[in-house]
This record gives sequence, C-alpha cells and structure tokens, in this order.
Amino acid sequence: MPWKETSVMDQRIRLIADWLSGEYTKSELCHAYEISRPTADKWIARYTERGAQGLEDLARAPHTHPNETPEELRAMIVETKLRHQTWGPKKVVDYLRREGPHWAWPADSTAGEILKRAGLVRPRVRRHRVAPYSDPFRDCGGPNATWSADFKGDFRLGNARRCYPLTISDNFSRYLLVCRALERPSYEEVHPWFEWVFREYGLPEAIRTDNGAPFASLAVGGISQLSKWWIQLGITPERIRPGKPAQNGRHERLHRTLKDAVPAQANVQAQQRQYDPFREEYNWQRSHEALGRETPGSVYRGSPRSYPVKLPAVEYESGVTVRQVRHNGEIKWQGELIYVSEVLANEPLGLTQVDEQQWEIRYSFHRLGMLDQRLKRILPAKGWHGAQ
Repeated sequence: MPWKETSVMDQRIRLIADWLSGEYTKSELCHAYEISRPTADKWIARYTERGAQGLEDLARAPHTHPNETPEELRAMIVETKLRHQTWGPKKVVDYLRREGPHWAWPADSTAGEILKRAGLVRPRVRRHRVAPYSDPFRDCGGPNATWSADFKGDFRLGNARRCYPLTISDNFSRYLLVCRALERPSYEEVHPWFEWVFREYGLPEAIRTDNGAPFASLAVGGISQLSKWWIQLGITPERIRPGKPAQNGRHERLHRTLKDAVPAQANVQAQQRQYDPFREEYNWQRSHEALGRETPGSVYRGSPRSYPVKLPAVEYESGVTVRQVRHNGEIKWQGELIYVSEVLANEPLGLTQVDEQQWEIRYSFHRLGMLDQRLKRILPAKGWHGAQ
C-alpha cells in the first residue's frame, strides 16, 4: 500500500527515527508503515547518503529566499531532533550552538518552524500548576546546598520483575548525580549508591526526600537507618509534607523527563544500559532554561565536604544531658525506662530542659521530640519535614 496521505514527510521522518532506534527489523517497519520493501530501502538510503535533507521531495520550483536558513543547517536541526525526540526547539538549538559555535544558527522560533514543517513538534499539553511551596526548606544558593532523592515509581520489566529507579540530583544545578535501576527500594540496596555518590561528589548540606522507606520511618523524628547515617555525616534530612510532591518539584520534573525518554526494558541490566546514556545526555547535552540555558554539567561543582574515612562521633555541647539508648530502643530517665526507637540503639541522645515537665530530645542536631516527664513518653517533633 502507498504512504498514508496524512503528512508524507512526517511518515518518512518517523520511519527513519524507528530505523535508527534499532528496535525494529526492516520487515516490521514495512508492515507498520504499510509500504513496500523498495520504498523503505529508498528512504533509508537517501537518509544514509544525505541525512535529513534526503527525506525531502525534490524541489519543483527554483524559488530562493535570501533570509532562509541554509539547507544544511535545516537538515542538522531535523537530524538532532530525530536523535533526541523529547527535546524542544530551544534544547535542539542550544545543543547545536555548543557543538558548532561557528555556524549562524537560526532563532528558536525559526528552529521551531523548521521542526513543525518536518512534523516533529507535538502540541504542548497545558498543565494545571500547583501553588509554589513557601515553607523554610534550606535555600539552594549554590551546588550541594540541597540534594533531592527519590524513586521514580516502580514498574514491571519484560521479565515480569519490578524495577525501582533511584535518582539523586543537585537542586541548584539540576545535575543528575545518580540514576540507578534497583530491584528493591530497601536500605541494603540504596546505601551503597549513597556511599558511592558521597565519595564521588562529596557531601551536601541537606537531602530532601518524601516520607517513604528507606528515607524515613514511623520512629520518632521520622528517623530511619539511612537518615541516621546522614545525620552522622552532618547532612540534614529534609522531608516534604505527605501528599505534597510539588515541594520537590524540580526532582518531579526530572522524573517526567526520565519516564518519557526511557521505556521499560527486558531486565534490570538492560534498564541500566539505557539509564547511563540518559544521565550523560541530561547532564551535558540538554540545556535548562532555569540555568540560563546552560547544561547542568556546566554549572555543577563537587562539594568541598569530602566523605570521611571514619564516621565522626556524635557529641553534644556543654549543658546538655546525655543518655545512651539501650539495645531495645529504651533510655533510662529518672528511674523510668522510656522507649525511643530501636533505630537509635547504642546511640547517645541529648536532652535540654524546656520547662518543669518537658525536655527537648535530639539525636545530634536532629530534633526527635519532647520528653514529657508527667506522661513518661516522647511527644513527636512537629515540623521535622522542614516546615517549622
């Protein structure tokens, strides 16, 4: 059957895009696009010989336009879009300007028209915006002030097993520090990758997460094994309010980009083979308007706070009463055993008197709650997610 009558050029471009992906045989493409094998061979050969401009019909009139973008540049714009189909015109032109600064690249709007004529521009979906979050999280005045960490929603792989992609990014530069396909969202699987990223890039001042495991727990102060380790390293664990993903909006936007760019693969190893080039492209090729249209890699710098060879001991200032947590999670206070958390077993806690009945209780700098002498229990801290 002949090409579908709706946008012949669009069909040719999509044919080449699918051919370049390496996911389809030529026979499968002929069947999907309802074309003959000689027709597919012709357009693949034209693209191989002349690039994107080879997909155009031969000109039927000798009209020329002095201000028109040269054919060679138009072809490079279309070809870049074919290889990065999630990019818009601005990101395409930003990439080409870095790769070929000696060329007179067109304006963003002109590049958009070139891609639109080629059938490569999708209508923008209007999103309802959530009101900005104004509670006092740590300011992101520079790299490593705050990192964000999360799982990009689990999904089923081709082998029917689940994949949990762990992502860690720097909030200031948008630099994607870690993008790792994991089989379980557990402390045992996550810890080695946080240790790797700390050794590779140094320590941030704070890490912002949601309230799920292994980042948080139901223990006092929301502390978990993972966040306890962060506190020992001098890293503040910040947690967004439950059900408020907009408080980590930069990271959520990263997840949408990752989902659009990398579909589910056959297994975890194949998934990681797709994540590695995505991370490289995201950091060094894909520009961000919030960064003045620079790439994250050109803005990010490693932290001057290096990962220590040995964890520093938790100490308290003078005037603070210290109690050691027993193996079962209890402390002894004025002759009574009061349960704190088994997460803090064998760790020292600091208590500071607030009034006659209440003492503030901390693990290092992290506030756990108020020890009420009358009730003989710990009242959980409010605002541990960052909103004081």
